[in-house]
Amino acid sequence: MEPLGLVVHGKAEPFSAALRSLVNNPRYSDVCFVVGQERQEVFAHRCLLACRCNFFQRLLGTEPGPGVPSPVVLSTVPTEAFLAVLEFLYTNSVKLYRHSVPVSFPLLLTGSLPALPHTHSGLERNVCPHREKYVYLSQLCLQFVVKVLDVDLVCEALQVAVTFGLGQLQERCVAFIEAHSQEALRTRGFLELSAAALLPLLRSDKLCVDEAELVRAARSWARVGAAVLERPVAEVAAPVVKELRLALLAPAELSALEEQNRQEPLIPVEQIVEAWKCHALRRGDEARGAPCRRRRGTLPREHHRFLDLSFK
Repeated sequence: MEPLGLVVHGKAEPFSAALRSLVNNPRYSDVCFVVGQERQEVFAHRCLLACRCNFFQRLLGTEPGPGVPSPVVLSTVPTEAFLAVLEFLYTNSVKLYRHSVPVSFPLLLTGSLPALPHTHSGLERNVCPHREKYVYLSQLCLQFVVKVLDVDLVCEALQVAVTFGLGQLQERCVAFIEAHSQEALRTRGFLELSAAALLPLLRSDKLCVDEAELVRAARSWARVGAAVLERPVAEVAAPVVKELRLALLAPAELSALEEQNRQEPLIPVEQIVEAWKCHALRRGDEARGAPCRRRRGTLPREHHRFLDLSFK
């Protein structure tokens, strides 16, 4: 009977460092990618990519074609994100940076590459990568994003979470915005949220912001969306303004909003009428069906005592 062998392991650090030195190194490389809008050349090694990731195996084929292989163009993939993926495939580790996280979110957190052009391998368009080698990378990146989450980053992270169905990240982002509502509402990222990403925020009882400020933020968001999409403000705002709790505003604030709404339609007239009804009834039981539940940051008004609705 043949004796059992004993596996011995060398030090991981020198091995990892040696492989890391091959990332984007033209020496011995046999495949070139043209990445990002800046069309940067990124060099790689066919055998390593193919054995580490089925997507690259299918993309690159089993053997290079005759002559010099044509570059693989990935013009919509951020260069930094692509290099991070290569680093992980080469070394099973990756160094992430706070400043590069926003542009790298979709690729690093989901392992999703966009539609690819035809290459010498004959691969069809719209082939998505197999994710088995990306699962662990995605988990590492998610942990990193959660650690570096701040006011400037959180809305961008929320948008990616909603777009790609990353429930855990979405929950963390919403909780962060609930605790830092006023600061988050003033960021560029907030103005660039989609309606689908904004809705869970406007439905939250835990936002630390007053309703008047939330109405102003929603108007600013709709104006930006209208300019980008070249659509009327009211049309852009329609999916989200129904979540504004106008009954929480004081009568004078509601009158001012009504006047502003006449000049720049944002909120359906019927929604404003319902808010006035809550004021007129002066009975909490009658008002319970209206969107007038207090948020964590709601400032007290005299008429709130008639609503008789406590924060949940």
